[in-house]
Amino acid sequence: MLTSAIDASQATVGHVYIVVLNWNGWRDTIECLESVLRLDYPKYRVVVCDNASSDGSMDQIRRWARGEIKAEARNPALAALTSPPVPKPIQFAELPPAGTRTDCAARLLLIQTRANLGFAGGNNVALRYALKRGDWDFAWLLNNDTVVRHDALSHLVHRMRERPEAGICGSTLLYYDDHSKVQAWGGSVYNKWFARGGHIGKLADAGHLPEAEEVERKMAYVVGASMLVRRSFLEQVGLMDERYFSTFEEIDWATRAKGKFGLAYAPDSIVYHREGAATGAHRAASRRSALTEFYTSRNRVLFTRTYHPLALPSVLAAVGLSAAHRLVNLRWQNLKALILGVIQSFKAWERTSPDNHLH
Repeated sequence: MLTSAIDASQATVGHVYIVVLNWNGWRDTIECLESVLRLDYPKYRVVVCDNASSDGSMDQIRRWARGEIKAEARNPALAALTSPPVPKPIQFAELPPAGTRTDCAARLLLIQTRANLGFAGGNNVALRYALKRGDWDFAWLLNNDTVVRHDALSHLVHRMRERPEAGICGSTLLYYDDHSKVQAWGGSVYNKWFARGGHIGKLADAGHLPEAEEVERKMAYVVGASMLVRRSFLEQVGLMDERYFSTFEEIDWATRAKGKFGLAYAPDSIVYHREGAATGAHRAASRRSALTEFYTSRNRVLFTRTYHPLALPSVLAAVGLSAAHRLVNLRWQNLKALILGVIQSFKAWERTSPDNHLH
């Protein structure tokens, strides 16, 4: 396992598109971008896709790029990753959602999707643009509520060079507000009978990093906060399935790729993640938003019907237990969201996502 920054000559295997999706979270996004622009990897471009934010996000991101406002480090312990600010102004260009302009040379690209397309749909806009350009080897899908160490991308690329059969590689995710604890060692396990995932290494001491192979043997999917995706993976497996909108996109992607591509983990790629800052997702059920409850129950059933139909009875029973818990705790909005999610899953299952394939 590598414990120091990788020599740039080893990491330079090709161009990387870094995709950052924003939805009403410009403060997180500019903090993330400040850390991204300190990466030691020499060949990358950043694409920020805005999912029709209502908080003036794109105006604020433009102001930050021009040097009119500064990013704020909400955790002072991580301030060294984002300050002092990188030199401004930063050259940027704005592209239409269809990505019809492929001659742009700016390092920072801004795309307004003009609708809230969800996690899959928003990221797919940038991935389609990259595929049209065809000048890259990897795309790094990075949550906007993250900050990264300067060598995080180099370690990801290095691991993908070591594992040419791998299609997606994950990072070590540490909690932004308590970076002494692990959120995930790259990926998660998955129980198909209850449609539940579990982050590998969750709450472990951040000072201990496992061997990559040890984690890779357990991984069912890579956690979506940091996913380095190989170009050939996209060309053969397709884009993310936009029916999910939020949650389950990662495991659907990994499941579709079985038999074609494996999964990888780069332990020394360190990413600090605030977790659910935009969507209301939270590890504690008592603090999850109704919107998160809706998509979680909907997508548990949708994914199960698609890939594990024999497990549908036990998954529905598990969702029923969750509903009973919300009832006992008088969380009426969450209870309603759970029930509506199950109903909507059957409608979603009946249609094929128009966007999970390239052609």
